Amino acid sequence: MMNKVILLAACSALFSFTAQAQRTEVKNIKKHIKFLASDKLEGRGTSSIGEDKAALYIANYFEKLKLMPMGSNNIGGSAENYGRYSYFFDFSFKKNPNPHDTSTAEIKERKAKNVVAYLDNGAEYTVVVGAHYDHLGLGHDYNSLDANPQGKIHNGADDNASGTAGVLELARYYSTNNIKEKYNFLFMTFSGEELGLLGSKKWCDNPSYPLAKINYMINMDMVGRLNDSTKKLMVYGVGTAPEFVDILDKTNNIFSIKKDSAGIGPSDQTSFYLKDIPVLHFFTGQHSDYHKPTDDADKINYEGERKVLDYIIDVIDATNNLPKLKFTATKSAETKSTKFKVTMGVMPDYAFEGKGMRVDGVTNGKPASKAGILKGDVVIQLGDIKINNMEDYMKALSVFGKGDKTKVRVLRGTEEKELDIEF
Repeated sequence: MMNKVILLAACSALFSFTAQAQRTEVKNIKKHIKFLASDKLEGRGTSSIGEDKAALYIANYFEKLKLMPMGSNNIGGSAENYGRYSYFFDFSFKKNPNPHDTSTAEIKERKAKNVVAYLDNGAEYTVVVGAHYDHLGLGHDYNSLDANPQGKIHNGADDNASGTAGVLELARYYSTNNIKEKYNFLFMTFSGEELGLLGSKKWCDNPSYPLAKINYMINMDMVGRLNDSTKKLMVYGVGTAPEFVDILDKTNNIFSIKKDSAGIGPSDQTSFYLKDIPVLHFFTGQHSDYHKPTDDADKINYEGERKVLDYIIDVIDATNNLPKLKFTATKSAETKSTKFKVTMGVMPDYAFEGKGMRVDGVTNGKPASKAGILKGDVVIQLGDIKINNMEDYMKALSVFGKGDKTKVRVLRGTEEKELDIEF
């Protein structure tokens, strides 16, 4: 215990931050997202032609920055010697399109690729900066939340062209800032995340760079929708190294940060955490366009993303004079095996910290919409069950079956309303 106290005290003494000029640029972020989320890439579905175009775009950019290829076709060496294809970490997989059937005996094998580049600062340890670049394509993989998704382009501007653009912009910053940091950098964009963290897991199981040399991993998934009013930023994995909370607090003077200690979550940081590597996952919040064809580039808060990227630079730079971070195992985020026969047809606001379940989006034609529930309402009671948090809401929902009728109480502003709902 004493050693940890001494270490944290020493860390606190090291962190003295003043306002810095912006280091990342909106024009670059916008350029990357507008290409990756354009209709011509058809949603970057895993193994699709559109995803191949995205992978080549990323590799070309890494090559332009003269970063070292670190894909499966080459371990180290210059882009000039090996070509852009050596940035690709190729993998194959089988995935049953039926989410309720895990059998793959009769399923055709598919191929995909991660894109991996290395900035060699001659250091002993390396920081991974990653994001997934795949999305839902044309809605054929049964993971869209649109009522009739098949054939519709799911551009995925926030999910996760925003994170991929973040990787590319941080790669540009660290490779052109004329500073030799005390860590190397591994810039990684993953395929197959939407199908179950496939790309990051494949890489971690057969890495093209030694896992023992990785200090920690930064993951960006949906960092393009910062709310300018709340400035809410979620950071997951803060419990995976003892220094993280202090670093995050000392470097922040902009955001209202919601911290979660768990290293396991629904994005690619999980694959690294499971290899005993400290992780941080940055996320600006859920929204009503999530996993729908409406997640388009014109809805991105580009200046907000720039602020998030500059903050991540501050967080990374705060570790520059620290020894390799010590991995700490965390409890997984609590999950329940609750089964649902019905749905209200709302998008919960997972960043909401008040009492109840705040509605971030309402699907037309579903029970909530028919009952008159609006975006911004806070559900405080469903039937006889009071709703204090998401867990209460899930428990309450599991009680009902199709055709059941009940009352739902919501808080709309300061006014409490009781509505009739039928599932």
